[in-house]
Amino acid sequence: MKFPIYLDNHSTTPVDPEVMDAMLPYFTEKFGNAASKNHVFGWEAESAVEHARKQIADIIGAESSEIYFTSGATESINLAHFGIAQSYSNKGKRIITSATEHSAVLDSLRYLEKNGFEIIYLPVDQSGRIDFNQLSDSINQNTILVSIMTANNEIGTINNVTEISKICADKNVFFHTDAAQALGKIEFDVKKIKPALASFSAHKLYGPKGIGAIYIRKDEPPIRLTPLLLGGGHEKNIRSGTLNVPGIVGFGKAVEICSKIFKDESHRISRLRDKLYNSLISFLDNVHLNGKIENRLPGNLNISFEGVTAESLIMEMRELAVSTGAACTTASLKPSHVLKAIGVPDNLAKSSIRFGIGRFNSEEEIDYAIKKIIESVTKLRSLSPSWTLREEHNFN
Repeated sequence: MKFPIYLDNHSTTPVDPEVMDAMLPYFTEKFGNAASKNHVFGWEAESAVEHARKQIADIIGAESSEIYFTSGATESINLAHFGIAQSYSNKGKRIITSATEHSAVLDSLRYLEKNGFEIIYLPVDQSGRIDFNQLSDSINQNTILVSIMTANNEIGTINNVTEISKICADKNVFFHTDAAQALGKIEFDVKKIKPALASFSAHKLYGPKGIGAIYIRKDEPPIRLTPLLLGGGHEKNIRSGTLNVPGIVGFGKAVEICSKIFKDESHRISRLRDKLYNSLISFLDNVHLNGKIENRLPGNLNISFEGVTAESLIMEMRELAVSTGAACTTASLKPSHVLKAIGVPDNLAKSSIRFGIGRFNSEEEIDYAIKKIIESVTKLRSLSPSWTLREEHNFN
């Protein structure tokens, strides 16, 4: 076993060695610009890009022409929000989302809110899911977009995006989903879900950082997105800028691997996740699962350990790389907005740890993590005067 043990696979994943092998030639001998049309270096790069585009399209059941490359899911989300807002503001200015979205969704919509758009933040239940009737009632004639994530990055909740998409279609409203945590981990089929737009990122599925994609459904008339970046008209004028060919190749290879192994991999990772959870609740009292174990990403476990703070627990178990929540917001001392939205009280929200089990975690690592977590929680509780008094009171 190598230390520290990485259990934060929702924030990012290590690049799969097969992905790295596929990328390396495009940094050296195959370094051409995919927009160079006059020589073999450009043709070779363009061919690699189109192959990767097809690999990504195939895993989600799309056509290659519906996939556009970006720098990551954050850019794709911003492109979906701002692109629709600018192109369809003459129809209306209402956009609907949920209270538990990733900050890339919430921050871009708050920007639009400051600039005259009406943003509806739907509440969620204890599992992190919205009420479909409330969604339907919130859509009016001024609504142009609904943006709801496929799977939550903190508590792992998998939303019924097929039903959400159907409601939007019945109301003639565009549906966008942030699928960054879902791609390669659970089934995501655009023919079944039928979203108008979907956002993805390679580094969540053992690909490189700095590359993502947006799916834009081929409609008649076409969905109009005002681009964020101008200058060269790359990606059919949707996203200008020289294409990151090595990153795109890596993205394509990463989804190809996932398409072959994700069912077996999901089963194995779910088993490790359940072993971790069941062991912790067997040996420790006052352990609270955030969200429901059902309809959850295979490797996700978000737990509050009553009587200890997350920061002190992480410091105590330096051999384990875990997080207190989303990597983009861990600098904040405020309780997670996701945990608050599902009704977790502040004291438990501040004692929550997110475990993200991934492809390269072994059973031996999970066994070690179980032992270390139990030891650390027990030690910290024994050092807490308030916890000790509470236990003595309960005992008496």
